[in-house]
Amino acid sequence: MDSAVVEISVNGVEVDPASAPTPVLAAIRELLRQRAVALRLIAADADDNAVDLAVEQVLESEVKTPSPTEEECRRYYDAHSGEFRSGDLVYVRHILFQVTPGSPLELIRSQAEQTLAQVIASPDEFEACALTLSNCPSGRQGGNLGQVARGDTVPEFEQALFADQWIGILPRLIKTRYGFHIVLVDRRVEGRVLPFDAVRERIAERLAACVQQVALKQYVRLLAGQADVKGVELEAALTPLVQ
Repeated sequence: MDSAVVEISVNGVEVDPASAPTPVLAAIRELLRQRAVALRLIAADADDNAVDLAVEQVLESEVKTPSPTEEECRRYYDAHSGEFRSGDLVYVRHILFQVTPGSPLELIRSQAEQTLAQVIASPDEFEACALTLSNCPSGRQGGNLGQVARGDTVPEFEQALFADQWIGILPRLIKTRYGFHIVLVDRRVEGRVLPFDAVRERIAERLAACVQQVALKQYVRLLAGQADVKGVELEAALTPLVQ
């Protein structure tokens, strides 16, 4: 027997769960639409485009986030200065086990893990394994990617390369949008830490985005705590947004 479809409503208004990427987001949109109507920004029968614009107005006017101070930016920089480097290079080789739509993911992962164990036990076999197993054109050169700088690769690969000062074969697979990688770092060339003035704006944007995300969640919880929401859990909170 098919499971019953869960009905979602906000203050008695039925919500179509397919109207947003997830049922929760569909309920949140309706919650914000009703708030826009209550503020007389739109009529109750406004079309989707008008609703989207009104929701932006609601969030802009009711979700206030302070700009980070110079001291906060400086404190973040001092604690995370390693994130703001220029000129870091790694000389790297890899073996790619490509994953495409419909591929047997677990089978590919298992093969990659077996190969990783093999090359860790016998590093001299890395080049031969890259030549015979890698789905990357670099396999013809023993998996050699040459020198790689920040920004040269996809973020998930870059993060693994520059996360620490590891030299040699990484003892774990790196999963990217392309598949599973076995990575060997031959050499690192350290760049320099950028001065605070060069990255202050970037830090301020990062801190502001974090604060805004928290404030948005609190605002939605506040609205949900004052509403009759059925069919989804919006983590309703009855406390004010600003304490």
